[in-house]
Amino acid sequence: AVAVVDGPSPDLAGYVSEAGVTNGGYSITYRTGIFGLAAALLLFAVALPAPSRIVTALLVVAAANTVVSGAVSCTDRCPLPPFEVVTAADLVHGAASVLAVACCVFAMLALTCSPTVDAAVRRLAVTGAAGALPLSGAVGLGMLTLGRGMVVGVLERLLLALIVLWVAATAVRVGVAGLRGNERDGEQGDRPGGDGSGRSAYGQAQNRTVANVPTGRKPHRR
Repeated sequence: AVAVVDGPSPDLAGYVSEAGVTNGGYSITYRTGIFGLAAALLLFAVALPAPSRIVTALLVVAAANTVVSGAVSCTDRCPLPPFEVVTAADLVHGAASVLAVACCVFAMLALTCSPTVDAAVRRLAVTGAAGALPLSGAVGLGMLTLGRGMVVGVLERLLLALIVLWVAATAVRVGVAGLRGNERDGEQGDRPGGDGSGRSAYGQAQNRTVANVPTGRKPHRR
């Protein structure tokens, strides 16, 4: 957070990635945060229900590109076309960063109509997408028309903060729902007459008792 807010550019006028420049004072902090975000995206993808394959794939791709973004640093001021001369490292870093953000936004959209998650997760996805879509468009348009500056710097930080909050909130919701489901299953399994081992032992004992009770009837003879 310190690297994002108080990086090498004053007044939030630069890109977030400028904090990761190799000779900068925030490169270690920046990479720690970026790799931590990549790990969070992977854990989030694993925590989702198995049928949510599209969302899982998008999150895995986002995590992979986040790793590339952290591993490949841009040069000083992170130049991007069409206003500045760029290097190969700048292009790789920029493309990976854009693709990672895009995959996260598409994952939000996919979750809004996913039948494999509960309503709370879908509401979080709708809320996230409602903010991320216009911010993404504004950042992209700003990069193409304005270039590096205060407007793009602030919009980019807002977009990244929204994605981080969405990932954290949705992951917590999925985790809590899973824990509650496991607790309910355990309670049903331990209750006599439930669906677990308690039911099996109880039912077997009842069956043996009934089988051993004499009926008092004589065999029918023809």
